[in-house]
Amino acid sequence: MSAVIVSAVRTAIATSRKGSFANTPPEVLARTVIREAVARSGFAPDRIDDIVLAESLYGGGDVARFAAVELGMNRAGGMAVNRHCAGGLTAIGIAAAQVLSGMEQIMVAGGVNSGSFMPRMMQRNPETQEFYNWMPATHPDRPDAPNIDMSITVGWNAAKELGLTREEMDAWAYRSHRRAIEASDAGNFIAEIVPVRVKNAEGVEYDFKVDEHPRRDSTLEKLASLKVLHPEIEGFSITAGNASGGNDAAVAMVVTSSELAKAEGKEIFATIRGWTSVGIDPARTGVSVPLVVEKLLSRVNVKRSDIKLWEINEAFASVPLGAARKMELDEETVNISGSGCSLGHPIGASGARMITTLANDLRRRGGGYGIAGMCAGGGQAGAVLIEV
Repeated sequence: MSAVIVSAVRTAIATSRKGSFANTPPEVLARTVIREAVARSGFAPDRIDDIVLAESLYGGGDVARFAAVELGMNRAGGMAVNRHCAGGLTAIGIAAAQVLSGMEQIMVAGGVNSGSFMPRMMQRNPETQEFYNWMPATHPDRPDAPNIDMSITVGWNAAKELGLTREEMDAWAYRSHRRAIEASDAGNFIAEIVPVRVKNAEGVEYDFKVDEHPRRDSTLEKLASLKVLHPEIEGFSITAGNASGGNDAAVAMVVTSSELAKAEGKEIFATIRGWTSVGIDPARTGVSVPLVVEKLLSRVNVKRSDIKLWEINEAFASVPLGAARKMELDEETVNISGSGCSLGHPIGASGARMITTLANDLRRRGGGYGIAGMCAGGGQAGAVLIEV
């Protein structure tokens, strides 16, 4: 028996705070994709056993259960997962494990992220008793790995360790924009995107259905002209251009067993062959993807050469560029439809977005194995292997 995905959908990806989802709460995004994923699966909503959604930086709550109640799916529980950037991959692994264990039959997995609605949190200083703005930390703060500045902890540290230049990272980011735009123009995302009705600043309603973060006017010259984020650090090479965006989106997929899918005549979108995670020193977060990939491949007895396509999240361009070189990958098989630098990085949703896009790209190329891998805050990484 295998765990399989029978439907997978996402919203288009918006730019946080000033984009199309600036006034759309994450609960609405979650509700939209769950409803559509379940409808496309052909399973009745009351057969869903549980919903597992990754989310990040919301300070509590359970958006999966919130959406279940709103949709009248009271029988389904709801679980909030937080592994930061890799949370969506972890949610898929949890759903697969529940199905394979026999404890659940039909699961919804995915993720939701809204930088536009991220709450401002307060914490009390025990010495002064005063409250100050606070963000939950991924790891203990250190000069070499600040816990709220991933441009240093992830992007710059990876670039330094792997000897990556500003020019190489800018070139990767530029290619990411070109690939995302080419994929969008070719209609490759249409099948996976659920339109969401929104209002613009003038109050005019429209269906948001095209990723808005990729820049058509991006050039290597424009990327080279951007200021580095930390000019006080000698040689610093991370800019807004070779880093991911801050974004809003949601993704949902229906996971069940291969036996149940076949018995009820469901088309199998992709088979989940394996999933895992690893930890690493927080200062080396950006170089963790090769580690989690090797662990995953060793557990499923699949060779690196068997992998047809790769998704390695562009939290910063240094992450996939370094991982591709470390693992000696053909860069033409990595992020063929763009990634974080272009499509954007809706943190809680990115892992599930990568699997959705990866499965569709594999289908267009005749099937095969694909791996989605990504580093995550605090010195972590996650990976999922699928087969189409």
